[in-house]
Amino acid sequence: MKPRTIFLATIVAPLLLAIVALGIFRIAAQVRETNALTVLPDVSGRAVPTSEGSIFVIERGSSAGTPLLFAHGTAAWSGLWLPTLDHMAAQGFHAIAYDLPPFGFSHPAADGDYSRPRQADRIIALVQALDTRPIAIGHSVGAGPLAEAVMKRPDLFDGFVVVDGAISLNSHLAPKTTPIWLRPTGLRRFLTSATLSNPLLTRLFLRNFISVKDAATPYVVQTLKVPLSRKGYTAAAADWLPQLFATPLDAHSTRPGNWQALPLPLALIWGETDTITPLSQGQDLQAANQSASLTVLPDVGHIPQIEAPEVFWQALLDVLRQMTQET
Repeated sequence: MKPRTIFLATIVAPLLLAIVALGIFRIAAQVRETNALTVLPDVSGRAVPTSEGSIFVIERGSSAGTPLLFAHGTAAWSGLWLPTLDHMAAQGFHAIAYDLPPFGFSHPAADGDYSRPRQADRIIALVQALDTRPIAIGHSVGAGPLAEAVMKRPDLFDGFVVVDGAISLNSHLAPKTTPIWLRPTGLRRFLTSATLSNPLLTRLFLRNFISVKDAATPYVVQTLKVPLSRKGYTAAAADWLPQLFATPLDAHSTRPGNWQALPLPLALIWGETDTITPLSQGQDLQAANQSASLTVLPDVGHIPQIEAPEVFWQALLDVLRQMTQET
């Protein structure tokens, strides 16, 4: 075979196929994303007006109960917390889950800034709008902005529970920047439409995040897909995507001293077999705040609330009861 033919077969052809595939996924996203932001899911939730824009929440239980505020992880939304909300409501709590922009059904950030400090501002604005003082419960990537909010305004919260949190403790000491290939906005949108907002990959991505593979049920997968038809979802998610790779340099929550100084009850719940945010990260947080409890869930990975819901619920109830006694 001639060198020119080899070059075309091994480099040019695959490159062209990749470009065509990216174009197809981008067009598919544009065709799919037709629902206006005013179209809300049928889960008895509501859009809460705040000083930082409209934020979607789902609430369960009596407002007389101790308020709990749940934060979701990457590409999830408040709907993934529904079974947990119902269970906590049955235990007498006022359970609230919110969609952190750009995910779910909250309005995208008007300034396009999804840095951890700015996300914290949105959470603070939500808590103020709800006029409540909750125990905050943050999962995965959602735990970082929530930790930032708790550290900025501890007076607005009664406690903090981190569930397999992506905190990036001490990451400011060796900061990472956004990869070059994610810097062009146009390319980032093409890549996002092929990955993060691609419903064909939802189940595959979910299974890669969990240890209990059977937890990727049709119900859970379909729940995660619900927001993907929202107008502008891919563009907003593409604006957020660099935050997944870059170090939150100006964040209080990456510094161990701020965890040590946290003037609130702190509890950590971690899946023993988590490969996304390994148990060692939970142990590092406990070392930073030795007053914190660390509950390890055996044979559970990164998303305990779907991998072993009853085990997770009991662990959460245990720490919540301890916190409510302390406060």
